[in-house]
Amino acid sequence: MSLDYLLFDYSDEEGGSGSFDAMASVLPDRLPVLVGEVETVLRWAHREFGAPCAEEGDWDFELQATCEPDTPLDAAYDATSGRLSLFPEVDARATLSLTLSGSHSFCEAFRLAFPAPD
Repeated sequence: MSLDYLLFDYSDEEGGSGSFDAMASVLPDRLPVLVGEVETVLRWAHREFGAPCAEEGDWDFELQATCEPDTPLDAAYDATSGRLSLFPEVDARATLSLTLSGSHSFCEAFRLAFPAPD
């Protein structure tokens, strides 16, 4: 699957696990595309590895969102619908940061599903 806005950096962690970090900043007219990419990644992770759980599961995630000028947004992902909601409505440049952490098997599968661009 190809991603245009989310470019992930990978970090190894002890015990074979790892994490992927991405941050993207877009104007309001491009926000639906960026939100769609976040939804694609999180739907994939839920479908392949089940619900996120830092303690006992294969993976977990953290999502942060802000809107200029440094206004925090509430970002909520609904796994049932596979949809991401941002509150309040965005009318300026928005920045989304997504971190996924997971087991060795999660990290390997993620790299195959979302290969780094050449």
